[in-house]
Amino acid sequence: MRITKVLTITALLLSFSTAFAQSGRRIKVQPTPASTPAPAEEGYSESRSYMPVKIYPPGYKEKDRNKENTDPQPTPAAEGDEDVIEIESTLVTIPVSIYDKNGLYISGLRQEQFNIFEDGKEQEIAYFGNADKPITVVLLLDTSPSTQYKIDEIQRAAAAFVNELKEEDSVMVVEFNSSVRVLTEPTQDREKILRAISRANFGNGTSLYDAVEFALTKRLNKIEGRKAIVLFTDGVDTTSGGASYGENLEDAEESDVVIFPIYYNTFLGSSGGSIGLPIPNVNGGIINPNGGILGPQQRGTGTTAEEYAVGKSYLEALAAYTGGRVYDAGASRFGLQSTFEAIAEELKRQYSIGYYPIDEGKPGERKKIKVRVYRPNVVVRARDSYVVGSK
Repeated sequence: MRITKVLTITALLLSFSTAFAQSGRRIKVQPTPASTPAPAEEGYSESRSYMPVKIYPPGYKEKDRNKENTDPQPTPAAEGDEDVIEIESTLVTIPVSIYDKNGLYISGLRQEQFNIFEDGKEQEIAYFGNADKPITVVLLLDTSPSTQYKIDEIQRAAAAFVNELKEEDSVMVVEFNSSVRVLTEPTQDREKILRAISRANFGNGTSLYDAVEFALTKRLNKIEGRKAIVLFTDGVDTTSGGASYGENLEDAEESDVVIFPIYYNTFLGSSGGSIGLPIPNVNGGIINPNGGILGPQQRGTGTTAEEYAVGKSYLEALAAYTGGRVYDAGASRFGLQSTFEAIAEELKRQYSIGYYPIDEGKPGERKKIKVRVYRPNVVVRARDSYVVGSK
């Protein structure tokens, strides 16, 4: 999101103390000196580009980001006033996770050890933070009948996750089945959060897309600071009425929220085999390993291999577009609770980098991002692009 500020020529000598992040949230930014990279001979590591293919159904239309701006226009200067100049200013914030090849997170890095590039051009770092900053987390819990976990197991795992967070962190608890239900708004009150988790219960249907849209566009877009969604689901939507697969990805690309899906494959148990990876098709569906094509917007019963392939692809895209990653609940030999705790550990180790783009671009334009860290032989994970939001 962008905001236009009208300043007089004399006011241009003053520095900005308030800026707007890519998601449109207002944050306070203190002036920082230009970062000085460490000597090249020390070695460095870079984030890797990964852009999964979006799977759209035939006839799908993306948002119209070029519609006429309806924001209030600045008042013209009265006759005799000083000349007026319009200044547009956008702060883009990127969460970054850094860990060694053994999966151990690396903390304590300094701003001067980072460089960030947009479309190949180095950007000046204007904001640098780490996990010492509070975070707001939305726990999105799939309580549809398809889950293979018992409700008390889900509740124990979610409670263990909350207990791993810092006292100043806030948590919002949302369950979804055929509808989306807020169990508690964002709060730091641990007793209130745990009571909310204990109220989660199973219901019919899976309104996954509606739940993700709600978290991104109705709650987190109004909150400042670090933000994340922990999404516990098999990825299969059967009952969403307003949101869609593609719209969720567009909202995610325009946000500064990092999404961590916890995936569980409920199809595996009933089929006796793996569904494999989805194969994109140029007509907007995926190729069924057994023949035929399925579009992700088709509503189904959540019982076919094709639906589960679309669901897995959807979760991988949400994570990739936001700089998160998919955790496979079934792959952990320590159970669901350890999977939740692993995400809490990552959130405690993340860095946050902000910059004002040299070229802000037009609404709907995708910008490629690369993060460089002057530390050799480490893994750098960050979103590799973002989409410029509407004015």
